[in-house]
Amino acid sequence: MLSLPAAPYESATPILILLADQDDDTRLMYGEYLRRSSIEIEEAGDGREALAKALARPHDAVVTETRLPGISGYELCELLRRDAATVSTPIVVVTAEAYPANLDRARAAGADAVLVKPCLPDVLLAEMQRLIRRSVELRQHGTELRTKSAQQVSRAQHLQARMYAGRPRTLSRLFNREATTAPSAAPPSLVCPECDKPLVYRHSHIGGVSERHREQWDYYECASGCGAFQYRQRTRKLRKVL
Repeated sequence: MLSLPAAPYESATPILILLADQDDDTRLMYGEYLRRSSIEIEEAGDGREALAKALARPHDAVVTETRLPGISGYELCELLRRDAATVSTPIVVVTAEAYPANLDRARAAGADAVLVKPCLPDVLLAEMQRLIRRSVELRQHGTELRTKSAQQVSRAQHLQARMYAGRPRTLSRLFNREATTAPSAAPPSLVCPECDKPLVYRHSHIGGVSERHREQWDYYECASGCGAFQYRQRTRKLRKVL
C-alpha cells in the first residue's frame, strides 16, 4: 500500500501536471495516485497532443514517456525547451528505455529528471515535489535579481545625471538612457556557458555617451539556476554577473 506524502508546496492555486504516455493503464495508475495527492492532471496519449496542451496553458511540471506516437518524448522535451512559455517548466521523463545512451539522450533533450520503469507513483511524486519546489525557488530568485538589477540601473542613471549636471546640455539632451524589454537591437538567442541550456532573456539597458555612441547591454537568466548573465551588443561578449 502506497503512502501519500505531503503536498509539494503551499500554493493558492492547484498544482497542474501534464501526463503524457501512450499506455492507458500507466496514465490511470499515475493519474489516480497524483489526484489523491491533490494534484490536477491533464493527460495526453501521444506527443503532438502533449505539445499542444503544454503550450495552451501553463503547467507546474510535465511527465512524459519517451515512446510516444506522433513525436517522441525526446522531441517533446526539445520543443518545450525551445519555447519561451515552457523553457523553465520542470520535465520528468519516465521511460522503459533503460540503456545509458537513452537516459543521456533524455537529459540532453531537456529533461530535469529521468526515471526508469517500473517506477512507483510515490517515487514519481517525490521527484516532482523536488523539481516544483526548485522551480518556485528559481522564480523567486529571478524576481529578486530583476529587482536588484533595476535598482542598479536606477542608481547608475542618478549618478550619471549628477555627473553631467552643469555641463552643456548638448551632450545628451536628446538621448534617452533606459531599461527596456523592447530594445531597437534584438537580443540574440544564447545558451548558458555552464550548462548549455537556453538562457531566458529578461531586459536590456540602453546607455552610452550619446545617441550616436549608444550602447546596449542585454540581461539573461539561466533557467537551471546557473545565475544571471550580461551580453554586450558592441563587443558580442557574454559574462556572468550574479
